[in-house]
Amino acid sequence: MMADVLLPALLVAAGYLLGSISTAIIACRLLGRPDPRSGGSRNPGATNVMRLAGRDAALITLAGDMLKGVVPVIAARMISDDPVIWMLTGFAAFAGHLFPLFFGFRGGKGVATALGVLLALSPLVGALTIATWLVTFAIARISAVSALVSFLLAPVWVVLVLPSLAVTALVGLMSALLFWRHRANVSALLQRR
Repeated sequence: MMADVLLPALLVAAGYLLGSISTAIIACRLLGRPDPRSGGSRNPGATNVMRLAGRDAALITLAGDMLKGVVPVIAARMISDDPVIWMLTGFAAFAGHLFPLFFGFRGGKGVATALGVLLALSPLVGALTIATWLVTFAIARISAVSALVSFLLAPVWVVLVLPSLAVTALVGLMSALLFWRHRANVSALLQRR
């Protein structure tokens, strides 16, 4: 009985700690580039890193942030056969990215990490989310709009592929937090209309 509680708790804690590692800040330090929190949108994510530090740092950031979502969920899948535990672990990694313990709880917006979580949770859900992003970007040409539309539809893809109320609720909560982190982008987009 103790193991039934302890194992998920350990997975969630490990997911949060891994998510708390800021790929953007570490990549920029290692490459001798400006701290992404010091300019542009001040967001430690791939888009701002691209503006401030160049393509190589942005690609490292993107890959690292996605892996922060993929690795904990794959680890949870290897240890447990419960999709709710997989998603709780992934959600913890996503929360760590947004509110990183190691960087004063000032993290990124979470798009790449959330996408990594979805890819590891279900490759089909991840592929549908990526396809949504690509189609939206082809139309709108705005990264933030593509991310918002993709994660607005992510819970729908989960319902169709993994019909679990708990998993869908967690993906919906992750999407809601992603929208909240993009609130400045949403406000700017509404003002442009």
